Amino acid sequence: MNDTVKKFADEAKTRTEALTAEFNEKAKEAMAKSSKLAEEAVEFNKANLEALVESGKIAAKNLETLGQEGVAFARKSFEDTTAAMKGYTAVKSPAEFFKLYAENSKKAFDAAVAQTSKTSELFVKMTNDSFAPISNRVSVITSKMKAA
Repeated sequence: MNDTVKKFADEAKTRTEALTAEFNEKAKEAMAKSSKLAEEAVEFNKANLEALVESGKIAAKNLETLGQEGVAFARKSFEDTTAAMKGYTAVKSPAEFFKLYAENSKKAFDAAVAQTSKTSELFVKMTNDSFAPISNRVSVITSKMKAA
């Protein structure tokens, strides 16, 4: 009977050691996978943050360009208005005044329409440029989700 108990105890010990070794191996694998996933998450979030920062830089530069464009248009409008006022002082008749006034008004309107169109196109381009880094990250996220 002692031999049977001893044999049973030895087998139990061997099984326990095998299970413990297997458990330890699985735990190590799980820790390695968790560590790798954590590293990937950090890198992924870092890339997302970098995309946001880059987007902000592009937007700031674009706003500066847009502001410069507005200042240039205002300066040109002021110069045109000043020239028009000087032209009004040289008129000799009301008919000549109204003709000059109509010409200047048409020039001012055409310039305003052209500037509005230019600003709209510039704004659309700048918006697309500003969101490009974020759009690229969304593409990466989408592809990772499809792969998962």
